[in-house]
Amino acid sequence: MKPIWSVLISCVLLSGCSGEDHQDLKSWMDSEAKGMQGRIQPLPKLMEFPVVDYDVMALVDPFQAVRLEPEKRSGAANQPDRNRRREPLEAYPLETLKMVGMMMMNGKPVGLVQADRTVHQVKAGNYLGQNFGVVTKITENDLTLKELVEDANGDWVERFSTMQLQEQETKK
Repeated sequence: MKPIWSVLISCVLLSGCSGEDHQDLKSWMDSEAKGMQGRIQPLPKLMEFPVVDYDVMALVDPFQAVRLEPEKRSGAANQPDRNRRREPLEAYPLETLKMVGMMMMNGKPVGLVQADRTVHQVKAGNYLGQNFGVVTKITENDLTLKELVEDANGDWVERFSTMQLQEQETKK
């Protein structure tokens, strides 16, 4: 029953506030509003800077690719032949290729290299890997490659790699 009494009392009090026009309050507000003005501070004076000629036509552009990359030498002795037709095993990184065997064909050794699930025959002179690797020697246990790798100076450096025969585990 207490909530009902509090609601009735607040209704009575509120009705008492709305009964008068509050003329004295309105006249005070009007008199105070007459003397009010906004106070905006003036903008600071802009400083003038001296004009300086900046001639950059004679200087090198610091954002040119030539400045960011090391100088490439066009006459490198070991530069790979980019105009030759690419062989299928050059699409694979050397780490993903496996030597799975070796056989003799017409008295010459042929390496068996597995890429994904396909086995390819590789002879001396064939290319494989993504670093212009050319097969130089094939034995029963390994395959030797000569790769051309570009160093930081833009020179092509020979690097020799070997691919070991991967023997399959036999199930017992």
